[in-house]
Amino acid sequence: MKNIFLLLLCLSIASVNGQSKLKKANKLFKEFSYVDASKAYEEYLDKEKSPSTQALKNAGDSFYYIDDKRNALKWYQKLYDIQGTSMPDEYLLRYVESLKGVLDYEKADKVTKEYLAGKGDQKRIAAYNRLKKQMDSLSKEKPLYTIRNLEINTDKSDFGTAFYGDKVVFSSSRDTTKFKDKLYNWNKQPFLNLYVAERNTATGSLFNETVFLPNAMTKYHEATIAFTPDLKTVYYSTNIVRKKKLVNDEEGTNNFKIVRGTIADGKLNSPQDIFFNSKKYSVGHPALSEDGKWLFFASDMPGGYGGSDLYVCQVASDGTIGPPKNLGPDINTAGNDMFPSFSNGMLYFASDGHFGWGGLDIYESRFKEDQTFSEPKNLGAPINSNNDDFAYIVDPKDTYGYFSSNRSQGKGDDDIYYFTKEKAPCNQLISGKVTNSKSKLPIGDANIKVSNMFGDKIAETTSGADGIYKITVPCNMKVKVSATKTGHSTEEKEIESKKVNGAEIKDVNFELTKYEDLVIIDGDKEKIDINPIFFDYDKSDITPQAAIELDKVVFAMSKFPNIKIKIESHTDSRGKDAYNLKLSDARAKSTQTYILSKGIDPTRIISAIGYGETRLTNKCKNGVKCTEAEHLANRRSDFIVIEK
Repeated sequence: MKNIFLLLLCLSIASVNGQSKLKKANKLFKEFSYVDASKAYEEYLDKEKSPSTQALKNAGDSFYYIDDKRNALKWYQKLYDIQGTSMPDEYLLRYVESLKGVLDYEKADKVTKEYLAGKGDQKRIAAYNRLKKQMDSLSKEKPLYTIRNLEINTDKSDFGTAFYGDKVVFSSSRDTTKFKDKLYNWNKQPFLNLYVAERNTATGSLFNETVFLPNAMTKYHEATIAFTPDLKTVYYSTNIVRKKKLVNDEEGTNNFKIVRGTIADGKLNSPQDIFFNSKKYSVGHPALSEDGKWLFFASDMPGGYGGSDLYVCQVASDGTIGPPKNLGPDINTAGNDMFPSFSNGMLYFASDGHFGWGGLDIYESRFKEDQTFSEPKNLGAPINSNNDDFAYIVDPKDTYGYFSSNRSQGKGDDDIYYFTKEKAPCNQLISGKVTNSKSKLPIGDANIKVSNMFGDKIAETTSGADGIYKITVPCNMKVKVSATKTGHSTEEKEIESKKVNGAEIKDVNFELTKYEDLVIIDGDKEKIDINPIFFDYDKSDITPQAAIELDKVVFAMSKFPNIKIKIESHTDSRGKDAYNLKLSDARAKSTQTYILSKGIDPTRIISAIGYGETRLTNKCKNGVKCTEAEHLANRRSDFIVIEK
């Protein structure tokens, strides 16, 4: 029944005798008699070999507006085969929604990506990817909601609840009024009226329903309602009527408007049109903030982003309503955005323009300090389905509420569902950047892991090509965040998250050391890359200059805890062979002792041996005259990697 607000209303009826099948279908379509129009188009198109694109559009729309997505898809598919992603935005959207309606999410995703890529709108592509990622994450998590179809539902349309003290007011096309014989062309159901029902506080069930504000009821639609905090003032949607007759625009179309009035003794008093109502467009779905200072509504008034957009007006203490303000492109889409409600600083609304499961899905968006709204988030299953899900309301404590849906498991067209909601886990974001410690360039695909203080993994992600990562952690706990990548060091930091849900801890950055930056290749050996170590003449004590170089060995072994080495010390050929052998061995043992003093596990140094002048690197053996530089090349200590 949400389709009542998607298109405009026209209720004229005329004879079609003697006209062609296409003219008959077109006439029914123009009159919004979609049940009959869908049959007429099917009869025409089944025998037409080269139908016009307009006939395909109308046929698809006829089925789409009566929520027959499978048959709508048949004609939208033929239109897509002809036009591809050059289809008008609204028709490509309906094609994608019809694909979702038959659970073909893979193709819907493919078509959407092709469309967005063709538009080249990077902001929309990024938003689409974020929302898809959020929904993929939701599908893996335990749902917060438990839902139940209510006994009060009929085989007609029942939807659009609003809290009214201890009671609930809702919209329904059930046959209980004196106008029950008057049917709405669109879906062959009676027109909508407002009902009020008692509410069972234990089970959420609604019962003992009666017509709400009988003196406000017309023979057309009254639906979707909102109340001021004192329950004395009411806003509701209705057809534009004058002297009990519909008021149409120049094209013969009747639109919706919002009426405001006061309630006394169960009757509507002093009903007045909102100043921005117009016969040229529809205004409906009123919703008020808890303090009554903000009026939200849906409209297809000029200047919007799509079919119907969400707007807000400020309401002064004397009831004066300020000018409407469009909620902007973060909330509104090229599709239909409608059925707002507002509770605890959160805007809830239904949309078929954001990435969702199909049809209308319900989203939430937080009202921020700068008076803008955060990027919408899909509420996920079981609230949302591949059909229309809308008209979400929740109690002030965020524990229970109602929504409406025309999902296949229901009793009729639209049904009212009761839900209970568990408290969402308190989470925060940790974000930062991973870079190379030497080049300072970003490192992509680094593994980011969050663990508790016992080392148990909580969450895991990877850095982007720009080195940036974001990861979710529980509130109010100490965690360890580590970053690593194959061939790089592992870095770890301890972070204490706060108590505020949704907060972000920024600039938790990591610099990773690349293994290849610490070693050199010498033939078939890998050696830790350091400058030559110098000892005082005839001594093996570690000098300050030697300590600087040995600290590089300690650094490498600390960053890569699997490295095992052997130490080899050498002298030049000057001096006695036996003395040189003894001196070089003392120096090897001295460097080993220094490295172990820095906390390196002794098992990681396999050996520390001096070789004297037995392994010269050049011609400078005994008796050969060489330069000091040539002798220096033989006085060396090597730290050879034998395991990594």
